[in-house]
Amino acid sequence: MENLIFSLNATVPVFMLMVLGLLFHKIGWMDEEFASKMNKFVFKVPLPVLLFRDLAAVDFKEAWDPLFVLFCFVVTMISILISAGISFLWKDRSIQGEFIQACYRSSAAILGIAFIQNIYGDSGMAPLMIIGSVPLYNVMAVLVLSVTNPGAEKSGEKMAVKTLKGVVTNPIILGITAGLLWSACKLPMPRMLDRIVSNMAGVATPMGLMAMGAAFDIRKAFARAGAAVTASLIKLIGFCALFLPAAVWFGFRREELIAILIMLGSSTTVTCFVMAKNMGHEGVLSSSAVMLTTLLSAFTLTGWLYVLRSLGLV
Repeated sequence: MENLIFSLNATVPVFMLMVLGLLFHKIGWMDEEFASKMNKFVFKVPLPVLLFRDLAAVDFKEAWDPLFVLFCFVVTMISILISAGISFLWKDRSIQGEFIQACYRSSAAILGIAFIQNIYGDSGMAPLMIIGSVPLYNVMAVLVLSVTNPGAEKSGEKMAVKTLKGVVTNPIILGITAGLLWSACKLPMPRMLDRIVSNMAGVATPMGLMAMGAAFDIRKAFARAGAAVTASLIKLIGFCALFLPAAVWFGFRREELIAILIMLGSSTTVTCFVMAKNMGHEGVLSSSAVMLTTLLSAFTLTGWLYVLRSLGLV
């Protein structure tokens, strides 16, 4: 019972904030445009500041773990290859690119960091997990969507350059880099600056989660049901069952294991839909997978956390 209560205490507050966002949307306090702008603001300002704050406060040599970063990178690459292989089972080739994306791209930033913060009080190993996985998410997404898009020959190269530039200028990556450099240079954090940074970082999690909840549309979750359900099962259960034992075998525990769980088993990121639409795809499968995984991850993450807690790994 103690392990179940621990798991529920970690997951329920996170998803209740999303429910609040959904409620605010229903009563007209947060429309889609407002939620979209709030989500974009969180991504560009408070979230990078949160990551900067957590990394700037630790010793660089302690924070950097090359084995952990390499593990996240390799597992992400294998997940992409597995997703690509499974995608050939669908006769409708027009959904292939969206299906691959939906299977492997996690909401590692907003939802993942919120989850880890709720357990440990800070972002834990999430920044290093993001370094190992998120740039690869973005680069492979543009390649996958370009190859599976009929107009890829005309637009693929330009889109690839644009996306690679986007990876380099990604606010989250910039926040992590700035935090690591601050830590490596052992720069002091003046009290006034620390207060400003902490106040800004404090709004990242609640704002981001409520924006996700306000953007949730349950009707879209039933479109492209077969492929969306398959992608959701792979995203929330399949990769966790496959790679969590490997993570344990490599000796990862506590914050490291939680970060890997988030990388593998958190909901499909909303970016999948945005990217698919902007690269000439229908976007229905992407939005359906986002909705389904966001809804179901409340239960699956609680379950995985309960298992890890029961085994004494977190």
